[in-house]
Amino acid sequence: MKLLEDVIREKGTILEGGVLKVDSFLNHQIDPELMKALGDEFADAFADYGINKILTVETSGIAPAVFAGLKLGVPVVFGRKNKSLTLQDNMYTTSVYSYTKQTSNEISISKDFLNADDRVLIIDDFLANGQAVAGLFSICKSAGASIAGVGIVIE
Repeated sequence: MKLLEDVIREKGTILEGGVLKVDSFLNHQIDPELMKALGDEFADAFADYGINKILTVETSGIAPAVFAGLKLGVPVVFGRKNKSLTLQDNMYTTSVYSYTKQTSNEISISKDFLNADDRVLIIDDFLANGQAVAGLFSICKSAGASIAGVGIVIE
């Protein structure tokens, strides 16, 4: 997507070790017009896949996932990294290693929001080593949900 390439060139910076920093438009400050364009692009690419749910991991995947969900007319569910008092039981969980944070997180999705009737599109912000996507694949397998596709903002 040319718009994303242009924004990365204009606002992205390369940190030591070759890590791309995009906090000015994706994962600290969000550019809503760019997120809408990305969401529309994902929705158009997967429009014929029978998707009835979008999954992502908090936090940076939420914005493009919500815009894709809006265009597809489907709910967005995100894997939570921190347990909440309201989400203690009845959860699918898996461990995910974050390349940029150099830590592992247990992500959780309520069994109320994912089941064997779901045909899922997974959306994430970065594909560094694929751990977040692999974690969501694991959760989908546990739920019996089928995966229709994966959309990554930056690879």
